Amino acid sequence: MQQPRDFSLHGAVDLGARQAAAQRKAQAARAAASAPDAGEDGAPAAGEAAAFVFDVTEQTFNTDVALRSRTTPVIIDLWAEWCGPCKQLSPVLEKLANEANGTWVLAKIDVDANPRLAQAFQAQSIPMVVAIIGGQMVDAFLGAMPEAQIRQWLAQVLSVADQLGVSTGAPGQAAESAAEDEVPAAYRQAREAMEEGDLDNAAAILEKALSDVPGDAVAKSWLTQVNLMRRVSEYDPAAASRDAAQRPDDPEAQIRVADIEIAAGRIEAAFDRLLGVIKRTSGDARNQARVHLIELFEIFPPGDPAVKAARSRLATLLF
Repeated sequence: MQQPRDFSLHGAVDLGARQAAAQRKAQAARAAASAPDAGEDGAPAAGEAAAFVFDVTEQTFNTDVALRSRTTPVIIDLWAEWCGPCKQLSPVLEKLANEANGTWVLAKIDVDANPRLAQAFQAQSIPMVVAIIGGQMVDAFLGAMPEAQIRQWLAQVLSVADQLGVSTGAPGQAAESAAEDEVPAAYRQAREAMEEGDLDNAAAILEKALSDVPGDAVAKSWLTQVNLMRRVSEYDPAAASRDAAQRPDDPEAQIRVADIEIAAGRIEAAFDRLLGVIKRTSGDARNQARVHLIELFEIFPPGDPAVKAARSRLATLLF
């Protein structure tokens, strides 16, 4: 998806003039975030944020925003303590997030404490509000808009979410059970295990999360990634490459190299490899390659261009 071109600039504050101040305040903001009582005037105290409104840092962005957006639209509020318009806008967004009751969630980013995230969004002024769906930025606006206009904007965002296959559900649906509330904690535990190199523990955590909430797409995607890393760690890349070259129609040989290619970021090459097996073979060999290809699709966001192109080619080959 392309980034939005037309932003409302009403009430926006120039970040360029505040860059030096932001750098000076970064350390203080991090210290305040770790204190028992966080700042006032728009910064929620630790532990007080509702399930649908939460702070995001550079360390938690991937889990709390990028991955979560695969199953629930995430609205990002880029704000700062010194920003007057932010203090007008943030309470409105928090109110609407709690009213939505899980239809979408609000992720708050303090640009002073997280300058790299501000840079990633090319935030030249704040407040800046961004909609993330399926790991992609689909729309945004700048400045403190009236509540009625924000509601209209949110309705458009949720319509895009439906088109992209990210179910927003009915209000309250996202919090139907205590098990669903525990899944984000499982994400963090699994991430910590992966960072420590304990892939078996990460897999066990994610398998437990999926047993509690079988339809959780993020846990399923993460488990697929962990299992991929476990397999690749046992491969001999040179031997796998030789086997694949000698046996082009052997699904197991091609699957090993496809796994290695995915792990190395060569996504299209891996998809092309397995699609080639599906095209050239039949019966069990063809089905084995097909099943593995579909499993690899689960690693990526639903709207990923490489996945969409490979799905289209797969459908052509099968039907």
